[in-house]
Amino acid sequence: MSVRRRPTLGGSVFAASVVLAATAVFAHSAPAPQTITPAAPAMSDGAPALFAKHCASCHNDIDQIAQLSLDDLRSADLGNGDHGDAWEKILRRVRIGEMPPSTKPQPDPVSRAAFVAWLERSLDAYAAAHPDPGRATIRRLNRVEYANAVRDLLALDVDVTRELPQDNSGYGFDNIADVLSVSPTLMDRYVAVAGKVGRMATGLTSKRSFVTTVELPKDGSIANGGRPAYNERASDALPLGSRGGGTVDYFARYDATYEISGWLNANTNNETDHLNEDKVSVRVSLRAGAHVIGLSFRRAIAPDETVQTLRNDLDKVPLPTDPPVMLPLDVSVDGVRVSQIPVPSYRLSPRYAQQNYPRDVLQIDVAGPFGPTGIASTPSRKRIFTCTPTRAAAELPCARRIITALARRAYRRPVGDADLAPLLRLYAAERAGSDFDHGVEAMVEALLVSPNFLFLVEPDPRDSTPGSVHPVSDVELASRLSFFLWSSIPDDTLLSLAERGRLHQPKVIEAQVARMLDDPRAAALTRNFAGQWLYLRNLDQQRPDIAVYPKFDTRLRAAMAQETGMFFDHVVRTNRSVLDFIAADYTFLNQRLAEHYGIAGVRGTAMRRVALDPADHRGGLLGQASVLTVTSYGNHTSVVKRGKWILENLLAAAPPPPPPDVPALIAVHGGRALNARQQLELHRTNPACAGCHVKMDPLGFALENLDAIGGYRMTDAGQPIDVAAKMPDGTTFSGLAGLQRILLDRKDEFTSAFTERLLTYALARGLTQRDMPAVRKVAKRAAADDYRIRTIVQSIVASDPFRLRKTPL
Repeated sequence: MSVRRRPTLGGSVFAASVVLAATAVFAHSAPAPQTITPAAPAMSDGAPALFAKHCASCHNDIDQIAQLSLDDLRSADLGNGDHGDAWEKILRRVRIGEMPPSTKPQPDPVSRAAFVAWLERSLDAYAAAHPDPGRATIRRLNRVEYANAVRDLLALDVDVTRELPQDNSGYGFDNIADVLSVSPTLMDRYVAVAGKVGRMATGLTSKRSFVTTVELPKDGSIANGGRPAYNERASDALPLGSRGGGTVDYFARYDATYEISGWLNANTNNETDHLNEDKVSVRVSLRAGAHVIGLSFRRAIAPDETVQTLRNDLDKVPLPTDPPVMLPLDVSVDGVRVSQIPVPSYRLSPRYAQQNYPRDVLQIDVAGPFGPTGIASTPSRKRIFTCTPTRAAAELPCARRIITALARRAYRRPVGDADLAPLLRLYAAERAGSDFDHGVEAMVEALLVSPNFLFLVEPDPRDSTPGSVHPVSDVELASRLSFFLWSSIPDDTLLSLAERGRLHQPKVIEAQVARMLDDPRAAALTRNFAGQWLYLRNLDQQRPDIAVYPKFDTRLRAAMAQETGMFFDHVVRTNRSVLDFIAADYTFLNQRLAEHYGIAGVRGTAMRRVALDPADHRGGLLGQASVLTVTSYGNHTSVVKRGKWILENLLAAAPPPPPPDVPALIAVHGGRALNARQQLELHRTNPACAGCHVKMDPLGFALENLDAIGGYRMTDAGQPIDVAAKMPDGTTFSGLAGLQRILLDRKDEFTSAFTERLLTYALARGLTQRDMPAVRKVAKRAAADDYRIRTIVQSIVASDPFRLRKTPL
């Protein structure tokens, strides 16, 4: 950072004020920031040894290495709050040992520690005396928050996220206010979704039948030989002892009959044909509301594994001579078998490919309703229609009572006549041309597109001056808290406490945070925070090369995601240390994933906690296949991607963007295939590349025993893998266990980095230097409590950035 140039003395980058203040630091008697006073411009011994000797030659107005000049900094800045960005940058780089560079002379450890303590104490003292929660921005609910809010407001178990466009991301998350823009097209989608939701919730949807189609996640054709099926339960929502098939979530609009159809695999080498011969159907009765519809076969006790032949050659795979036998295809609703369809064990066709893959269901269709009855009593109708008028005169008071209760929850605050008047006008207009229920439905639709519902708005007190800081109101705090932990609106308990003015009380809000983390809705923290922090949302887009990794399949992909999700959820639920994310002696596995890891003794499809042995080469996030897969390419690992991921997500020390026109890695040199280490060593001979790779590559090399889908290996490109690595400071380590020790040695850096990411998500904005004192305060509280994750959450909720708001200038 460079501002107006001031004269320097004797070539020093600091004025004498910094010299004398720093002299006191290294004499271990740092003055409080408010007592720092400018000194006479004279050089002295002690402090200049660190600044003039270690910093001046690079960070000045002429060279400005890393866009940082120290020429204009003064010790008085720390008491005045000036140049905070530069001071925070200095603190971060010196504290983690990046500055001075390892190639330059280093200050002694005592001097470095004393300087870090002084600077940190000075910055934190100013922040405590001058709280600054940063710029406040009106924020739109993202599509996940909107869907969750609809669910909790109307007791409607329907996911509408797919009907809204994907949100942009900023600072690693899709709830960031600055990137959640609004366009006419988006508002059109909200209007369409609100109409659909309003009709479903009130039970006033069309009685016309239509088909809902869901393609089940299955493995593709292997070697042009059809789609494989497995002799195991495909979903926990299917009956015990089932095999194959799958489930779909379906909302029945009426009490009626519905037709459930399954499209089966056809034993051909092209199973996109969907011929009518491979369709089976049955009609069942469903009550109005949300259901889980399933189709599955019965598990074979001793299956003939030879049927899974992957050849399309009739000389090797003869046509079957025995006629097909009839297999029972079970139809289940909410996990209970309700019907059974006899299905032949195979069907020959002109495109016959192999003796017989076990029959499986590739797609489920649900059609209906057929013969719907009147409006059914559903959880949504019970939530909405809290009164039922028996005469015309009672309709308007009842409508007012209904919309008052809904608007209070939707707007997340008490509502008055000004809030209700436009909604009641819509009710009156619709009631005049229809009936009471349709009038209420019109109000519900309007509620779901109201700016008070779509946006998180925090008005400033009328008498607040621009730039002043004040606590947010209790109802605003309730919304901040619920969207942080649940990605949804406050429930009645939280909102009632806020309306009574009790939520801001420390004991009350601590109890509420604990209650909310114990609630099933806290799974949103795993899906939305961890899913983005750890890049888990990218797992579905990963396409490992089946020629290189033929054992990768949908079962393995699903187990990878479940392992990391259950691991993060367990840390939160049981209030474990966040250091478990670095190294843990347990994880969550089923048989498929355990076999992939080479861990014996795990049977069945159910995920469960499994104790780990050091010989398993697992433990913590870096031993989990999900993280290893999303940081790799489809056919090989990436030392650089993995190293960069660790720097960004575990240490908050992201490297700068690569320079333009970076040359590709050379895979073959001198006629010999190069492994990852050899390719990068050749790449680093370019000086423009070496600066960043020296930090990233050692971290990635340590994980090279774990391949691009997280399996363990000993060789690469026909050569033994070398997992030895050296950090820029000269520290050596080897393999995953060595990398874990390196990160545990930096546990405070990791805790601060984790806090930064979680605070970013909680505030729905990017952090600035003004937030760093709050990050350090949270991290220190966590360190004093064995780094427990709930201490971090509680401390974030109690922090100034979370509890305060600045009136815009």
